[in-house]
Amino acid sequence: MSIKENLKNIKSTLPDHVTLVAVSKTKPVSDLMEAYNAGQRIFGENKIQEMVDKYEAMPKDIEWHMIGHVQSNKVKYMAEFVNLIHGVDNFKLLKEINKQAKKYHRIIDCLLQIKIATEDSKFGMSFKDASEIIQSEKFSELENINVVGVMGMATFTDDENHIKNEFNRLKFTFDALKGLQTKHCNLEIISMGMSGDYQLAIACGSTMIRLGSSIFGNRNY
Repeated sequence: MSIKENLKNIKSTLPDHVTLVAVSKTKPVSDLMEAYNAGQRIFGENKIQEMVDKYEAMPKDIEWHMIGHVQSNKVKYMAEFVNLIHGVDNFKLLKEINKQAKKYHRIIDCLLQIKIATEDSKFGMSFKDASEIIQSEKFSELENINVVGVMGMATFTDDENHIKNEFNRLKFTFDALKGLQTKHCNLEIISMGMSGDYQLAIACGSTMIRLGSSIFGNRNY
């Protein structure tokens, strides 16, 4: 199957309210261009330098999403163009994104990464952390960011019930935080679900899925 056919097949099954992020990390620009020519405009990368290189090489109507773990000292390299940062898991990072966005007179959209998995290797904040941040005075002073939703990564397991519980936890967290709408916080996106579990994620309320291998084929690390 070609990248174009993969995209067509996936998109034909997606409800209208679900956004598809094509996870293009480690893939060459030629693969991304094949997806681009098939109509895909949203790409997700997990390494900032790789995203910068692709941004420079590719058409400028692409939305770039940073889906990996973000180090504060690297934010400056993507602040000029990144559309959405998925993995914001602490206030210090929000502050740095705000600072760098200001330099380019931009407002950068962010998702709060909520820890839903039982694995220790997954980053994220608790519901309590997230609610304290968005209600804090320090947060209300950040003029150049907009928190538009939440993101979560489920445990890597074949146990569907386990994954479903984690997805439900993220939906519950989203609903609870939505009740706290504050300045610079307007929650609309629930980013959860990857190639192996995106249909389950959508059934549990996901509005944004991150698919890599089901579009581009398996990755060679």
